[in-house]
Amino acid sequence: MSRREGSLENPQADSSVSSLPQLEAKIHQTQSLARLLTKYAEQLLQEYVQAQGDPFGLPGFSPPWMPVVGLSAPAPGHAGLPAPERLQLDARALAALPPLLDVVRRLQAELNPRAQRLLRRLEDAARQARALSAAVEAVLAALGSEPRGPWPEPAAATAAATTAGVFPAKVLGLRVCGLYLEWVSRTEADLGQLVPGGPA
Repeated sequence: MSRREGSLENPQADSSVSSLPQLEAKIHQTQSLARLLTKYAEQLLQEYVQAQGDPFGLPGFSPPWMPVVGLSAPAPGHAGLPAPERLQLDARALAALPPLLDVVRRLQAELNPRAQRLLRRLEDAARQARALSAAVEAVLAALGSEPRGPWPEPAAATAAATTAGVFPAKVLGLRVCGLYLEWVSRTEADLGQLVPGGPA
């Protein structure tokens, strides 16, 4: 039997082999996006702190912890989960971030209307988080794993939590920007474990 005849008898085998380079390319592309957004998230966090004034930019300043409705940091055991489960959590967190970033942008438009570059960065971050979430979901689909449903819509509850005053609103924004950085960085690391030669 010729090689060509064997391919016709088992087309699924050939299809799976030929799809491997496409899957690897998709993973590499998504990881590159996550790496780029990690750098942008670092810049956003730095610029956010600078725009808030004292005491946010003072050395040693530790803001009070504030929970963000609908989103938390990656759990301590996140890295030990199976890769598809980690990516499912990444995609859900990234999908929850855009409305939160929109809330922060609206608050900053009132508190720091002259910080136009910060406002643009917040707007860009919301769009970029949405794009990375969609890219991670595409990787999950290529791996044959269905993404989980979205987390509850956080924007309304978060907006209500900002009525306590200016300082809590600034702390909330700091927390959201920090979570954005944590999740894009975590996503980059999780995707890196799927790349041949990546960390175990």
